[in-house]
Amino acid sequence: MPFLKCLYGDTKAHLLVSLLYSSKSFSEYFSYTACRQLSQLFLAILFFHSSEYIIAITIHGRSNVTFSSLLISRGYLLAMFGSLLEYFVEIVLFPGLKEIWWISYLGLAMVVIGEIMRKAAILTARRAFTHLIRVYYVEDHKLVTHGIYRYMRHPGYSGFLIWGVGTQIMLCNPVSAIAFALVIWLFFYKRIPYEEYFLRQFFGTDYEEYARLVPSGVPFVK
Repeated sequence: MPFLKCLYGDTKAHLLVSLLYSSKSFSEYFSYTACRQLSQLFLAILFFHSSEYIIAITIHGRSNVTFSSLLISRGYLLAMFGSLLEYFVEIVLFPGLKEIWWISYLGLAMVVIGEIMRKAAILTARRAFTHLIRVYYVEDHKLVTHGIYRYMRHPGYSGFLIWGVGTQIMLCNPVSAIAFALVIWLFFYKRIPYEEYFLRQFFGTDYEEYARLVPSGVPFVK
């Protein structure tokens, strides 16, 4: 401190010392927060996509499964990159935002619940569940109305919506949380009527009755 006073003067010395100490504490703070939240994100992404691919191979056979079953598109990668960019900007400018632990753990709970719902949907429907919409009827395509499908028509979509938004709430990313919710919802808002057009062609009045009694599972989508 005396050396700094001689070099910079009393006021500047105190300012420099304060910055050095705050820099050190910020480094420790950033390390803990980032390691916890980002490790949860990367583990969630790794488990979601790898398990999706492995289950698809188990049910449909390796020859009938492509890497599209990993559900990784250019748009998806850009969205995740954008969410990471937001995270790093906010942890520098608004570090306290990332320390609202109950919001972060709420997001983690949503990730787990969404994952369970999605995998329950796949394992219940089995061969009736495909990543691409079937536009032609095949012999082994059955209308599944039991298990989790008793409560919603599209539990896989509902699970993905909860999972996707949950990843951003887990990071305490307000902008990305809203953006993910809107983009994913809009995707399913367009996809569900298109898919159900063919389901009505395949199963006729059985699907009409099922759709009348059971909600879609995606908010504001009939």
